[in-house]
Amino acid sequence: MKRLPVNSDKREKNNSPFAVLTPDMVLSSVEKAMGMYVSNLCRPMNSYINRVFELADEDGEGLIAKFYRPGRWTRQALQDEHDYLLELVGAEVPVIAPLPLADGTTLGRVGKVYFSVFPKKWGRIVDEYTDEQWLELGRLLGRVHAVGAGGTAQDRLTMIPEKSTRSHIHFLLEHGKIPQELRGSFQELTTAIIEQSSPLFADMELIRLHGDCHNANLIYRPDESFYIIDFDDMVMGPPVQDFWMLLPGPPEESLVEIDLFLEGYRTFRDFDLRSLRLIEPLRAMRFIHYMAWCAHQVLEDGASLVMPDFGTREYWQREIDDLGDQVQRLGKQPESYFPMG
Repeated sequence: MKRLPVNSDKREKNNSPFAVLTPDMVLSSVEKAMGMYVSNLCRPMNSYINRVFELADEDGEGLIAKFYRPGRWTRQALQDEHDYLLELVGAEVPVIAPLPLADGTTLGRVGKVYFSVFPKKWGRIVDEYTDEQWLELGRLLGRVHAVGAGGTAQDRLTMIPEKSTRSHIHFLLEHGKIPQELRGSFQELTTAIIEQSSPLFADMELIRLHGDCHNANLIYRPDESFYIIDFDDMVMGPPVQDFWMLLPGPPEESLVEIDLFLEGYRTFRDFDLRSLRLIEPLRAMRFIHYMAWCAHQVLEDGASLVMPDFGTREYWQREIDDLGDQVQRLGKQPESYFPMG
């Protein structure tokens, strides 16, 4: 099929790991991997870490091509994500799994960049959930975790303070451009977070998780209900990680929503109430994870699109103030949020 020239206003810098991804290269790579023709549509979509393009086959059916940032994941880590998604589809859990390529795999490659192709599915984001939707989300995550508990992902992060968080802190001290006069405060607060949080993770169940389950990663499709999307940040971790970001406020102000969620969740698997005490540690860990994520952007792309002032004194003072507030919250947690009996 003769390819018409494709224009794109989104250009990569020459030193970008994605510089090879011209529209023609995207289309021809997907065609070769899929063993089929696609139309001339190649529309860049928003993505801070990867590069994502909307395509369409010859019949106009929508496709999403995701090109993964080199160096962020190993091939096996990407395969861990795909294997989990395919297991979920096999269990009839509403997720969007990668399509099989012509060689029977789900991972293609162009240069140093791995990619996969997904069917396009529309849906809307729900800002506030009804009581019935909290029950529904509990059932959905219960099913996701029932499958997740049946396997492992050795090439993915393990979300505990002594592993994932300590590695983020080390990276930030090396590459975060923390002003010298603030490094002491940063180290003191992050050490306190690890010391206060680590004992709470002892003996907690660690399973395959979505890892970044907030409302923007749940789309509602009328007559089909919720789909959970974008497993890029899949991790091994405690199940509570996959629902605390959905709560409308801190746990002590969200007891009704937690109760409804767990009622639905327990339809498919048990839930350890002790793990509710991990919410505030996980919030602190996410703060640090986000800082490291921005630092990776600056190191690889020269700037952070989501945090333009990253590395300035003003940026680090804000972050240190937030870490200080979170350390105080960790010290004020109740022994439990619900009766344990």
